[in-house]
Amino acid sequence: MNSRIFGKTGKVVGEIGLGTWQLGANWGEVTDETALATLRAAYDAGTNFFDTADVYGDGRSETLIGKFIREAKLRDRVFIATKLGRRGDPGWPQNFTRSAVRKHTEDSLTRLGVEALDLAQLHCVPTDVLVQGELFGWLDELKHEGKIKAYGASVEAMEEALWCCAQPGCAALQIIFNIFRQKPVHVLFETARRNGVALIVRLPLASGLLSGKMTAATAFPQNDHRNFNRDGQQFNVGETFAGLPFEKGVALADELKPQVPAGMSMATMALRWCLDFEAVSVLIPGASRPAQATANAAASLLAPLSIEQHVKLTAYYERKVAAHIRGPY
Repeated sequence: MNSRIFGKTGKVVGEIGLGTWQLGANWGEVTDETALATLRAAYDAGTNFFDTADVYGDGRSETLIGKFIREAKLRDRVFIATKLGRRGDPGWPQNFTRSAVRKHTEDSLTRLGVEALDLAQLHCVPTDVLVQGELFGWLDELKHEGKIKAYGASVEAMEEALWCCAQPGCAALQIIFNIFRQKPVHVLFETARRNGVALIVRLPLASGLLSGKMTAATAFPQNDHRNFNRDGQQFNVGETFAGLPFEKGVALADELKPQVPAGMSMATMALRWCLDFEAVSVLIPGASRPAQATANAAASLLAPLSIEQHVKLTAYYERKVAAHIRGPY
């Protein structure tokens, strides 16, 4: 797998990581055995960047990653990014206190079984809380204590991303970015590059829409967010299908199929499209089984899409997609 420098941290990471929301909760049932096999498959395919959060399965995802890196003796070979701020204990707004930030960080350290977090990220906290600046200050304290090596934020809107970029201590931003959600190209990328802020891309496949395998009749398990949050019933609608209404998203994906280059799947094209932007540090597509992790990693070694293909995909987004995006953007 090809690698990239992770912003101002100077760390080298494989450009396709693994998002592990699926291994914790909200994507149907994934057994511990399948989860561990998926982590192993990703690592064997060249992935060394693993993104998780304390709230994924109430700590299950972190615990599984901790077991994986301990049993495989991989601590020094992987980069672990986790997130905090959305736990139910004590919950909002008490999560946004100095004591809660410290406790949640220490709990993540315990579950992961590591002495320091490679990256601690604020997990889509309310904008008004974010811009007060206290949360970054408390993370900075934990960095000086050696409990975290770097910190940043996972954000929803570009206004939040730009505010974070202006903070000297912010090392990384996690954003939604894909063929269906292209606003960051023009609003954020140059600022992030100039400030040395690494960009972590979540939802590069738009919750599976950009696999091209879904139909309007596709059904999801009851405990899958693509069932219970498709219209933002539980959390930001942008986290599910990148903010597109499901049926509209399926139709838009179907229209893209003729643009898929020969020898590529739509999913591979979508991942390759994201990688073609130098401002991107790492993609974190999810995977709920080993074969998915292996297939995702393979996109790293493919040639970039042509300029003509990029022009077509940009025009497609502007004409057909942008008006249908819902949620903070």
